[in-house]
Amino acid sequence: MQWHQDIQTHLNNNNYQLVLQFYEQLTENNSPIIEDYFYLGLAYLLQDREEDAQATWLLVLSQASESELSGWIETLTQILDAEATRQENSQRLETSYLIRLQLQNLNPSFLNNLLHLMELEIQFQIFAMEKCSDWCVFELLENTATAAINLDLLLRVTEKVLIYPCTDTIHFLELAALHINNPEIIAAKVISAIVNYAYQQKQSVFAINLVELCLRFLPEDLYLQNSLFNLYKTTTVDYKKALEIANNFYKNCQTTTEKMFGISLVIGILQAKGDWVNLPKFIEELIQLIERQINAEQFNARPFIIDSILGVTSCLPYYQDNPKINRYLQSKLAEIFQADVRTRYNYIAPVSSPKSPARKIKIGYIAHTLRRHSVGWLSRWLFHYHNRDKFEIYTYCVNQAADEITEKWFINNSDYSYNLPAKIEQITAKIRQDKLDILVDLDSLTNNTTYLVMALKPAPIQVTWLGLDASGIPAIDYFIADNYVLPENAEEIYSEKIIRLPNSYLSVDGFEVGVPTRRRTDLNIPDDAIIYLTVQSGLKRTLNMIYLQLQILQQVPNSYLLIKGFADKETIRELFLKSADELGISQDRLRFLPNDFNEETHRANLGIADIVLDTYPYNGATTTLETLWMGIPLVTRVGEQFAARNSYTFMKNAGISQGIAWSDEEYVQWGIKLGLDKNLREEVRYQLRQSRHTSPLWNAKQFTRDLETAYQQMWNIYSLSHQDEV
Repeated sequence: MQWHQDIQTHLNNNNYQLVLQFYEQLTENNSPIIEDYFYLGLAYLLQDREEDAQATWLLVLSQASESELSGWIETLTQILDAEATRQENSQRLETSYLIRLQLQNLNPSFLNNLLHLMELEIQFQIFAMEKCSDWCVFELLENTATAAINLDLLLRVTEKVLIYPCTDTIHFLELAALHINNPEIIAAKVISAIVNYAYQQKQSVFAINLVELCLRFLPEDLYLQNSLFNLYKTTTVDYKKALEIANNFYKNCQTTTEKMFGISLVIGILQAKGDWVNLPKFIEELIQLIERQINAEQFNARPFIIDSILGVTSCLPYYQDNPKINRYLQSKLAEIFQADVRTRYNYIAPVSSPKSPARKIKIGYIAHTLRRHSVGWLSRWLFHYHNRDKFEIYTYCVNQAADEITEKWFINNSDYSYNLPAKIEQITAKIRQDKLDILVDLDSLTNNTTYLVMALKPAPIQVTWLGLDASGIPAIDYFIADNYVLPENAEEIYSEKIIRLPNSYLSVDGFEVGVPTRRRTDLNIPDDAIIYLTVQSGLKRTLNMIYLQLQILQQVPNSYLLIKGFADKETIRELFLKSADELGISQDRLRFLPNDFNEETHRANLGIADIVLDTYPYNGATTTLETLWMGIPLVTRVGEQFAARNSYTFMKNAGISQGIAWSDEEYVQWGIKLGLDKNLREEVRYQLRQSRHTSPLWNAKQFTRDLETAYQQMWNIYSLSHQDEV
């Protein structure tokens, strides 16, 4: 069925008046062809004469016999559907929409038409998912044969309804999947929406529902399981559910690479919970898997696993202070990782523009944490004090939500700043386009996008600073440290060249402090009591450290221990209470504190403590700096690895030696001594107050000059070794 041949030219020219006249003449002559009357009504509709169109169709249909009616309606349906499609193909969407509304009135059970209406209304931004119920779309999807459905159209609508975060959308997707025989296609559409809803629009429940729906059809898909794991871990913070998913993921793993990644998910949750009872056996198994992977020399897993594989070693410094083993495993894994990445992504050898005497050195910083985050708070002073006459500053924020810290400290202190999506090729292309001299990584292993970029080496000189210990990626040339944070023999175990700054590897000018909201009376603690505070996440609370901290409490009469930090509250409570019972310490001497509203309040509330107890083998970093800034004595246990020496370097650079321990026994002794000796505590407090005006730890301007000198030396070395290329 189609328009009459004689009026095709008029149709193509949108001359609907002549089309109408043609069909009026046919019907006035009592045409025996029923379709002519249907086309007459359609011609009226194209002339915006809706009532005439409806009257024409109803008059014709009223003359059909009972046996003819359904056939005539089907004929009219095909005519209207064909014309609506023609109009849509010609981008006359409003006309197409008008025709489809009339078709809906005539044949409300024609599912393809309803799908077209949904698509058009979504495009017009007038659709609401409630219409699926009003139009009986759900019932029709359940009862219509797949052969009768335009599956391409259904797939398009399936993707487009993802912008509506509600239960009706989930129901629509569930029914659509019954007809689309390839569930991977639906999963691919859904995956792109997950990040948006979970992390940008804070619609985590909807994102979880989307993934769980896909897993009904693809129950063993590792990518979907990993997505669901991350949602439960980071958005709803449901450790129990996340652990269940992680265990299921691990059971579905086949290759060494997959198993290595899978067990790291289990470890990550146990660490976050603070479950150091069950952690050791999993970490030992992970170490065996890493060794097996190193021997295999090649990864065997889907790209999403390989792209995140370096993060599996991040648990090791929390577990053992053995940098020789940890660095070996990390560096060997990083070698395999870099080789794999460069075969899958577009690797281009880095080049730098020759530096004339007048040209500034181009420094780029890449991170996902230049905001209200430890890295943001600590690195901002470097940006503030950079010598802009000598250095041109580029900032690459990776898929980062900006806040007031981002704007004030980073964007405003950069010559060029970008917030780029987590797309490796796009980021590396931008960095190459900017022709940096030095690229500084502030994330290390905390963000896989960043370390993927670093492995592709978009800049001729690459440096890791601040975010974590060095990643071991061969493409990174330097690691910024000092004479305290790494021992003298560290060069033997690092693949990066270590740059030791003359003072601290990090300095700040201080911290903003809010109004305290926590008092002794609120906690039912006497005014004359000694308060110890341990404020770290569950990742750092090993059983040994809990026991040592309670031993201190045991030996100091009238003392209390406040426990604060992100972890599973019940797990941490159980660990502390069980150890307290074993030592004969009253549970009434322990207080478990909630987290504070923001960082400023957190810092103010540190003031309730007489002594802060650090963790080992993974020290505090930001928390240590905040503690020292607030003038509170700190007890730390120094180790061999970078993570076990942060507090050591900060205390030394603040001019403080009281509280620095080199063994578990000395840690307990310092804790007891500071608790019993009020004069010693006051002496430390006085020294810390004075240090604000004299120590290198609180002199970010001098630190910046020292780091800039290091940058200049890096560039000089590079220039000399590449002078033949100029």
